[in-house]
Amino acid sequence: MRISLKQLNVFTVIAQEKTMTKAAERLYITKPAVSLSLSELEKNLGYKVFDRVNNRLVLNSEGRQLLPLADELLERAEVIEHQFAADSQLSGSLNIGASDTIGNHIAPTLLSQFKTKYSCDIQQLFISNTAQIVNRLLEFQLDIGLIEGKAHHPKLHTMKWKHDDMYIVCSPNHPLTQQKNITLKDLEHSIWLLREEGSGSREYFLNHIAANLNDWHESLQLHTTEAIINCCSENMGLACISQLAAKNAINDGRLVKLPYEKSLIRQYWLLLHKEKYQTPLLKQFLSYCEES
Repeated sequence: MRISLKQLNVFTVIAQEKTMTKAAERLYITKPAVSLSLSELEKNLGYKVFDRVNNRLVLNSEGRQLLPLADELLERAEVIEHQFAADSQLSGSLNIGASDTIGNHIAPTLLSQFKTKYSCDIQQLFISNTAQIVNRLLEFQLDIGLIEGKAHHPKLHTMKWKHDDMYIVCSPNHPLTQQKNITLKDLEHSIWLLREEGSGSREYFLNHIAANLNDWHESLQLHTTEAIINCCSENMGLACISQLAAKNAINDGRLVKLPYEKSLIRQYWLLLHKEKYQTPLLKQFLSYCEES
């Protein structure tokens, strides 16, 4: 069997991009070269690793078995290459995924401090909702995920990380700002601004507030926390968002934190694919996150 690292690299990129055209663009080679590399790999294996579905390449059972092994071999090859080319033991790069609040308010400082301390490269910080982070981890596009909503997938390690306070906020012109204390009863028949499906903030609201209300209404579904803050400041509805995201708007007088009767605390999580090869750099970053 003569399987090359190049063939495995082409295979993993096709698995992530789903088409040969996009894989070729990402690899900066021609589409025929991608097709040839895949054909040679499948010939050497004696199995097809993709099913062709509507002009897209979808991993079959053999491909799903190969993906974590290919990912590990490519990671180990990169470690070997850097081990003899770099002065530092912690070499290589990290692809990190973070959900909205973490990505915008925690990750920049965390990554800057880590990069300065260990003189390493952070190749990618992908900011999206929890569902997208999970999907990219499952496809080995990310090394680690830092998320706000708990993920339930058997292929992922889920570890508790930090805590965050959630605020119920509204426009200074909202009638509830006149009350000294806000109870669940005061939130009945209320109108809310929510993030999209798959967002940790949306999941938290549905589980900890909406689940205890008899009647509430969704005003708008928005894809960024900043959009929620802007719409909320225009009195288009209440919002339940992280204190990290809300503090500037509160300080500026655009939003008001309602004195809700209960403390709203949200758990952050670290995610790793169970079959992901952990390079020395990834292990160090994980340890750094746990200690921070």
